[in-house]
Formats: sequence, C-alpha cells, structure tokens
Amino acid sequence: MNAIEYIGPRPKKPARKPWGGGWLMVLLVVVGVGIVAKPFLSDLLAKGDVTDELKVEETVAWLAKDDSFGNQLAAAALERSMVPITYDPAYYKISYPNGDVPEGKGVCTDVVIRSYRALGIDLQKLVHEDMEKNFRIYPQLWSMKQTDSNIDHRRVPNLQRYFSRFGQEIALANEADQKATDFNYGDVVAWRLPHGATHIGIVVPGPGERHDEKWIVHNIGSGPKWEDKLLEYQIIGQYRYTGVVKSVSQSGMRYNAR
Repeated sequence: MNAIEYIGPRPKKPARKPWGGGWLMVLLVVVGVGIVAKPFLSDLLAKGDVTDELKVEETVAWLAKDDSFGNQLAAAALERSMVPITYDPAYYKISYPNGDVPEGKGVCTDVVIRSYRALGIDLQKLVHEDMEKNFRIYPQLWSMKQTDSNIDHRRVPNLQRYFSRFGQEIALANEADQKATDFNYGDVVAWRLPHGATHIGIVVPGPGERHDEKWIVHNIGSGPKWEDKLLEYQIIGQYRYTGVVKSVSQSGMRYNAR
C-alpha cells in the first residue's frame, strides 16, 4: 500500500507556558516603575506628612518667638490639627456662654471658634450679643426670625460679618493676582468652594524649613488639617480680629479691649 502524503500544516509543538504565568514580567515592570517614581513619591509623601506631633510642636515653638496675636492664634490652630474630630454639621443645643458642640465633633467654623477660645475669646457670646442688637445687618440666609446662640456663631457668613464689623477686613486682590505673601499668620480666611458652600480656616506657617510659607488649618470634612491649600479655593474674605474691637466715640474711631 502506498503511503499517503500529508499535505496539511506542519504540526507544531505545544507552546510552553511562560514561567510563573506571566507574573514575572508584571513584577519586573512594577519594580522598574517603582525605582523611577521613588523620588517623586518620596517628595509627595514628605509634603503630605505634616501633622505629626513633632512638627506641630516645632512650629508652635517657632511661632512663640514673636508673641503677636496672629502668631498666638496660628499656634492655637496648629494645636487643633492634632485633635481627632469627626465632621458633624448637625445642630446641637449647647450651653451659653462658652458653649461647645460635643467633644470630638465639629465643622470648619469650630476650628476658628475653638482656636479663639484657647486665647480666651468666646465668639459664641460676642456674635450673639452683636446679633441681638443688629440682627438685620447679619446675613438673612436661614429664615431665622431671631438669634440662636446654639448655631449663629457656627455659620461662616455670620463670622464674616462679625469680623468685618469688629476686626480688620483686608481688601482682596483680584483672584489672578492673589499671592500667599498677602496673608499673615493668624488671618482668618473664608472661601467659596466649587459647589457653592462657604468655608473658613486660619493661616499658619508651613512645616519645618517651610515656615515662611502660608498654609492653613481647616476642617473640610476629615477633621482639622494642616495643609498647603490657602489659594486652592476662591477666597471671599480675609480678616484680622484680635479680640480688641472697634467702637465709635465722639472723637472718632478708637479701640477698646473686650
């Protein structure tokens, strides 16, 4: 019997599977990317790791070299960044004066209120007293018919109005021209966030060798944070209030301690 010639494709040996199922190649790629990205990741982590206790203590001590009120308020705000706080915008019935929401809770305004209170200034009482006398000149945004000492001082627009009346309101440069050097340590800054809500915080130094930079302490949802975000949002107010309030007399404007 004659052999029949095979005219199909040449049989191939079964392909050998890559060693490790291809994971070796993936591992090599990951290692390579890690080596290239390491300097950038280290720099990023160094910038983000700013709220450890040692850096806060060092910066508070650096601020203490100048006993100006702004430095004292900035130091109080930095110390707030070490307190664990759950963001909680709920309404609370609190005592008066010197009332506070439950320990471990708070919003952006509570960073400002508690920082001032650390220096003996009770914004709850001050705002309430002024609103009782001048209710209609405060923002009418919440359908309120009268003052409420539980919440009035915890609203950003009310704090803005109080600081503009009894402190120094700094004229803002055009947004494109704003620079961090326009701000002092201890300045209270109000922002409008992209979704339209108002926000507030306190200007502080940067960490370590970056003391000359202007950072902020604020609570935007995850507790008081020490961050390089001063110019990140739209600034709508800049204030310097020292607890020494303006009053009008026959001789003109003067300052009275309060």
